[in-house]
Formats: sequence, structure tokens, C-alpha cells
Amino acid sequence: MRFTLHGAHIVDATMDVERGNVVVDGTQIQAVGQSESSEAQHIDASDSIILPGFIEVHTHGGGGFNLHTTDVEEIRSYRHWIPATGVTSFLVTVVGTPNALPDAQLQTAVAAIEQAQQHAPEPGAEPVGIFLEGPYISVKKRGAHPPIWLRIPDEKETEHILEVTRGHLQLLTIAPELPGAHDMIRRLVEAGVTVSIGHTDTDYDQAREAIQLGITHATHCFNAMRQLEHRNPGPLAAIIQAEQVLGELICDGVHVHPAMMDILVRVLGPQRTVVVTDALAGAGIADATFEFAGQQARVICGAARLEDGTLTGSVLTMDQALRNMLDITHVSLSEMSRMLSFNPARSAHVTDRKGLLKAGYDADLVIYDRSLQLQATICRGQISYATDAWRQRLNV
Repeated sequence: MRFTLHGAHIVDATMDVERGNVVVDGTQIQAVGQSESSEAQHIDASDSIILPGFIEVHTHGGGGFNLHTTDVEEIRSYRHWIPATGVTSFLVTVVGTPNALPDAQLQTAVAAIEQAQQHAPEPGAEPVGIFLEGPYISVKKRGAHPPIWLRIPDEKETEHILEVTRGHLQLLTIAPELPGAHDMIRRLVEAGVTVSIGHTDTDYDQAREAIQLGITHATHCFNAMRQLEHRNPGPLAAIIQAEQVLGELICDGVHVHPAMMDILVRVLGPQRTVVVTDALAGAGIADATFEFAGQQARVICGAARLEDGTLTGSVLTMDQALRNMLDITHVSLSEMSRMLSFNPARSAHVTDRKGLLKAGYDADLVIYDRSLQLQATICRGQISYATDAWRQRLNV
């Protein structure tokens, strides 16, 4: 498909152009700015804002679909649903399983990723890797992860995980205070995996030491970690001071108070903040009851909770995350694009082709109207979601 989106407000982490064009040729962006293509279909986008597609590096599912699964078709169904929230790429998040490594779920994730690669371009968001959230996390800061899922870092298990994931493991959360954690961090960094500090009861000094080993990401800042105190600064202070570390923020206003959301963005800056949803299968479904890795959960007052009341994940979607952040924090639309697209692309190792509106990059686009309501999502040049009005405009 070859077309030009004409006269739009185009925004990414590097630019904010009030009137410009985006030329799409097949799966890639051909040109951005004032360039046009006489051979392409011209589509009036003068009433629209175009941003790079959102990249979800921490989500467990949505639309009734789980990513921690042994069913490849469930991940495929999620791929087709998630563009309705502006997401064009994501990591398949896998958690723990009782008394064992989640081999079956990791193998399913690999199969789903490789299937998507073989059938590209297919309408739907692209799974660009795997995020293993645990099982190497603190029992004190485990959140909704049952103790029976948790494990101690082990050299043989590290090699096994790397073998099973076949080069698709992009991100892993670890509590660095666990025995054997330092060796695991070193090996994963050597293998090109982004290592994230999270679900941790580590103190400030331990966190600084672990960061020096190569940690460059922090899993949902504030949540499931020792808190920031003036005499006991904990891991968050070490994260803030380490300029190479990107920090996740769940911006539903439930996991983190709006005032603290704004403070975190002020101290990390948009250059280091990664907006995530930590969404569960119930995201996008009103009053949902659903499952999180074998545990029953339900939505209560806009939050996902287990049967015992424990807060677990969220029901936030990325299109709403953009609006929340603009309402609550001091950031610009360009800075928002950095936090929703470019920064997560860094942690997922896809900045060579995703996260910006740039010639030669994947044609992953989200189209908003001027009131910031999502109108269309384009995944690698394919229309994966559109309102009725935009389907007519795009002739699909």
C-alpha cells in the first residue's frame, strides 16, 4: 500500500511540525516533512495528529487475551486487538509458574514471534521480543506474584532461558539482592538482554552496585520496591542518579498518585521515562473478571485486584495513557512520544526501525484527531484499526 498522509500535525521525539506529510510505501516510511509522492494515494490529514506507533514493553494482555499462555493463537488474537489502543509493537510478557521455569510459555512466545515474522506484513501489532518479569524477584516485594513462582538465580537456568528464548529475550526483571543475581546480570548483559531492577527489597548501595553491572531499566518505579525515604533512599534514588537507567511508570493514577507521577517525570526527565500499562487481560473490557496466570482477578473502581484485594497489573490502555500523562504532568506532545515510543524502543532494542517518524523506519503510525481521540493505527503499512470515518478516508 502506497499513500501520503497530507497536511497533518506530525510529532515524534525529535520534532513537532504543525503541517507536514508522511509518505508510506509498503511496510516503511518513505518520507516525512514536505515531501510528497505523485504516485501515491493522497489522504487529507489536515485535521489530525500523527505520531509513531506506541510500543508496549510491559503488558500482560488485554481485550480478554493473556500473553502468559501456551496458546499461540491467543497471542495472535491479542496482536489483532491491541492496535485499537494505538499499540503497534509489544514485548510478550511471561511471568512465573509453580515450582518450575515457564518453559512452555516462553516457547509459545517464541513461536508467536517467529510466526509473525514469517507472515509479515500482516495487520496487527508486531511482537518484537519477550519480557520475563521474574521469577527472580523478592518474596517481600513480589506484588501479585505468588511465592510458589519465585526462584533463585542460577547459572544453568540462565543458559537454559537464553537457549529456550532463541535470541528473542529482550528484557528481564531481577531483584539484585538475591544470591547469584550478579552473575545472572553479567551474563544477560553479555547476551544483549536489557536487565531491569524491580520487585526488589534492595537498599541504595546494593542497587548502585547492581546498576554498575549493566542494569539499564527499572520495572514500574515506586511499585514493588523499597520506597524512597530521606535516611534510607532505597533503589529509587540509585535509579534516578544513574543516567543510563530508564524507568517505567504505570500512569493509571492508581498505581502511582498523580503528584508522584509528575515528580518522577520531573526527576527522570522525558528522556528516561518509559510509559507502560502493566495491563492484564481485562484491559479494554468494562467490569471484567479475568485470569492472571491462574489467579482470578476483577476490576474494582478502575483497578485490577486479586480475590484478596491485592493490586495486580492494570486495565489501562496506551491511548488513555497519553491523555493521562498530558493531563497530569508538565510534558509536551513530543516528549510524550519519546516516553510512549522511542524510549521503549531502546529497551526492546528496535531503535533502528521503530519509535520515530523517519524515512526507512517501519510504517508504524497512530493518527489522533485534535481532541486526542484515536482515529487509526497503522502497523508496518497495514491498517490495523480505524474508526468508520477513517476507514472511508483510507478506502479500506
